[in-house]
Amino acid sequence: MARPREFSEERVLKAATDAFWARGYERTSMRDLVMLTGLTQPSLYNAFGDKRALFRRALEHYLDGTLRERIARIESELAPAAAITAFFNEVIERSLSDPQQRGCLLVNSTLEATPENVEFRRALSGELAQLKAFFERCLTAAQKDGEIPASVSPHDAASHLLAVLIGIRVLARVDRQRGLLAGAVAPAFAALGLPALPAQVSCTRS
Repeated sequence: MARPREFSEERVLKAATDAFWARGYERTSMRDLVMLTGLTQPSLYNAFGDKRALFRRALEHYLDGTLRERIARIESELAPAAAITAFFNEVIERSLSDPQQRGCLLVNSTLEATPENVEFRRALSGELAQLKAFFERCLTAAQKDGEIPASVSPHDAASHLLAVLIGIRVLARVDRQRGLLAGAVAPAFAALGLPALPAQVSCTRS
């Protein structure tokens, strides 16, 4: 009979997520992960696999509590065009309330991806595709509802919004100014006919 695990998987994944988030994938060593999770290296391997497998679990843990939660909540509560604006509002507020300026783990990891690591790039590309799909769903529905012009291509506009999102996440790591981040978003919203960002954002959810 297998012995039950004597550690909290949630706690270990949070510690691993924080390590990858602070240091990046390449700079986080198994020694770092052993120290921060409190598990021995054999225990980490037995429970989660190698560093790459642990990173994938940590990224899933991060996305479930941030981007995926945000998309599901906003999409269920708001009209399509307003959902996009609310999504960017929360991203900006999250960036402004991040004193360590860690940015987004998904975006940070995308910037680390190297040509030889095909599996790593494919996994990150799949997650970015989910973000783009959210934008495209909202844009398509907003167009059907008459909220945005019929001339807008939801497919192309979704790609544009994804690029803007990545851009403000990178900018926020070096210059945490509301005006800078909102100013990067505003022209895209104006061109697509989306509701403008409010002057102040009160939401502080992750």
